[in-house]
This record gives sequence, structure tokens and C-alpha cells, in this order.
Amino acid sequence: MTLTGNCQTTAMGILPHRDYQKALDLALSVDIPFWPQLPRVSYGEDMYVQAAHGFPGIRIDSEARTVAIDIEAFYLELENYIGNFENPDYFRLTPEQSLVYHAFLNQDLSSYSAIRGQLIGPVSFGLKIIDATFTPLIYHDEIRQFLFDFMAKKVSVQVEELHRIHPNAFVWVDEPGLEMVFSAYTGYPAERAAADYQEYLKNIPAPKGVHLCGNPDWSFLFNLDLDIISADFLQWGHVITRYADEFRRFLDRGGIISWGITPTLTEELEELSTAVLRKKLEEMFDYLETKKIDRLQLLRQSWLAPARCCLINLDGDDSVERSFAWLKQLSRELRSDYGLE
Repeated sequence: MTLTGNCQTTAMGILPHRDYQKALDLALSVDIPFWPQLPRVSYGEDMYVQAAHGFPGIRIDSEARTVAIDIEAFYLELENYIGNFENPDYFRLTPEQSLVYHAFLNQDLSSYSAIRGQLIGPVSFGLKIIDATFTPLIYHDEIRQFLFDFMAKKVSVQVEELHRIHPNAFVWVDEPGLEMVFSAYTGYPAERAAADYQEYLKNIPAPKGVHLCGNPDWSFLFNLDLDIISADFLQWGHVITRYADEFRRFLDRGGIISWGITPTLTEELEELSTAVLRKKLEEMFDYLETKKIDRLQLLRQSWLAPARCCLINLDGDDSVERSFAWLKQLSRELRSDYGLE
């Protein structure tokens, strides 16, 4: 699969909608559509919950809205998990876990250049899910490898399902917790994370992508075997673009940058405009051009996306829908002005 940039539009998976069809319609309105995760519909639509099903020892409490791991139960359930490791049905996302995912699979998506799925990344999942002593799962050396293998299997099965309806299908992983690896307070050091992630990436199908809204050590991501990096350039672009050498090498090996640029917070939408965002993008392009990164190469290997997910606006899904409208306008302008297909 060869990825095409040309400032096509896509977006992260989480949407604030309570209406499945409205959310799906919005997801299908971008150039590279995706199936949305809808945590406001139910706790079962939470990205951690959707990924957790099938991992030994996991306990989901929908009333308390928690996901945790029972270490003793992990070992009791491990044999059953290992026995099912080659069974793809064990790792599938069921209709009970995401109705909208199965609605997406039933769409005619043949007119799109590519389609996308998503799954929470292993580092974020491992740091978020804790045991009875409040120790993150990823700190358990004897369990961590099972976690990375489990997540790789979940990604692979989802890609296989998406490939049934479109030849250019891929899944990127969401890593909101990845920046914690570079904190002095973590017990999971970056060196260990890099080794684990490289091994994990060997076990998932290409193209391989990571999406995050935080601010990790960007050289960590650029030096991984990734094909797609999706980030919040609205907030962190001034930092990310300073890694110009790594940025250039990533592009030269064919990588795609997904520029998260349109705001999703109501307050930001009131303060900004598409003209301001276009200027911000052009300033980043200008800077990278001074670092000998060809602007047309950059644009041909770029996507545009909203800057981040947002579930806190008081207007429900209106602000996010407005963000998507801005996104499409920016894409049209850039494609027209730069002669992109």
C-alpha cells in the first residue's frame, strides 16, 4: 500500500456525538474516513474498554467506569488466552463493543483513497490500567510482553477486517500517554519503551501509524519504524518542527505527517479563524523549508486533521462539526493553491 498525502483530510477516532448515524456521517465526510469511538453513548465505547476485552485478568466495571487488572486472575486465565492466540475471532471488536464499527464495515467505501481504524496503543493502555496496588500494568515485567503481543494481534485482526472492504486500509494507534514515558516520575523508561515498541511494530501490518496529542520526545517517534505520525500541530507544531533533521529523514523514507491543526474547543474556535490557521501552517512550512525540506514534497506527504479530540464542549457536537468544516476548507485552499490532486 502506497500512502498519498496531498493534504487529504482525516481525524482521530473519538467523537462527542450521542447519535451513531450523525457520528458516522461526519466520519465519512473526510477524505480518509474512520469508524468513530463514542464514549458519550456508553462506557463500553471508551477506547480503553474496547481494547481490553480478551486480555487475561482484565476487569471492566461499567457502573464505576473503571478498567483494572487482577494479577492473580491474569495467571488463572492465561492458559485460555494462549489457547486462543491463533483464533482471530477472540480479538475481534464485536457489535456489543462498537455498533458503529460494524456499521462502518457495512458501508460502500470504494470511492475513498484509503480507510482507517484505530486502537489505543500498548504504552498508553499499560500505563492507564492498574492493579489492586495502583501499579500500572506496564510495570509488571512478566506481563508486559503479553500486553504488546495482545495489542498487535488486535490491530492485525482489525486491519484484516478493514481490508475486506477496501484494499487501502490501515489502523493507527492512539498514544495519549506516551509523553509520560519521558517524565522523571515514570517507572517505565524511554529506553525500555523504544525496544518494546520496535518489537511491537514488527508484529503489526503496514502502514504503521501513531497518533497523539501530547508532547513526547519527538526524536523517539521519528526514529521508530513508522509510516504515519499524527500530532497536535496547533499546540505543539513549534516544538515538532524543530526536529527538522528527523522530520526530513522521516519524509525521505516515505512517511506521512498528519497535521492536527483545526481546534475543537469552543473557545479556540471563537478566537481563531481558518485564515489564522493557514498562516500558522505556512509559517511552519516556511521554517522547514529553511531546513532544506522541499515544500511540495512536504505537502504531498501531508494530511490535515483536527488538532485533538474533545468531549468537554457545552454545545455537544456542534464545535467539533465546525472544526471538521474548517478542516475541509483548509484542505481545499491548500490543494488549489499548490496544485495538489
